[in-house]
Amino acid sequence: MEIFYHGTHRLFDHFSLDHQGEGEGKAKYGSGIYITSSFATAARYAAKAGKRQGVDTYYVYTIEVPDITPTNHLFSCRPVAEDVASHIESVLGERVPDEAKLKGKFFRKYVANLITGQRTTVKKMTSRAESEAERAAARFFDENGLVYFAWPQAQTKPDGITNRTVFNVDNIRILKVEQVQVDDENDLIEGSQVDVKR
Repeated sequence: MEIFYHGTHRLFDHFSLDHQGEGEGKAKYGSGIYITSSFATAARYAAKAGKRQGVDTYYVYTIEVPDITPTNHLFSCRPVAEDVASHIESVLGERVPDEAKLKGKFFRKYVANLITGQRTTVKKMTSRAESEAERAAARFFDENGLVYFAWPQAQTKPDGITNRTVFNVDNIRILKVEQVQVDDENDLIEGSQVDVKR
């Protein structure tokens, strides 16, 4: 299991997909719960989303999630693992074009469009997917053994801090919740963390 973080301006006992799209990321990286390997990044996301809604109380959830493996995720800027691609193709009953397997982000969008009946050029199918298609893809990937869509916080450092979308809330266990304070630039004020009793 791995430790990750989720920043929000809401207090809750369990994760739900009911509020996706309301946070800072606007579901840009697919459907699911957004998490990060950086506590400070989670605090920044919490503050940005909260300030947009006129809220000035921010929380960072420390969570436990399954270890990432070569076959349980798609990575935005890396080719899709051959085992993952062949399994998904066998379930779909058709071959996914090589262009769509060059990067995880292309594959995610292509499959999202395909399973919701969108048929057009590979370029269009890999460049954008509607939110309904992204939700359908998250359910489909979860049912087929994928846990995450992952991407680097800095595209120039793919092995640095990573963020992930967790497709299924059942893969998240809350360990701790802390209220945090941020400065005017939304950066975490170190030492401001206070445990929240749940």
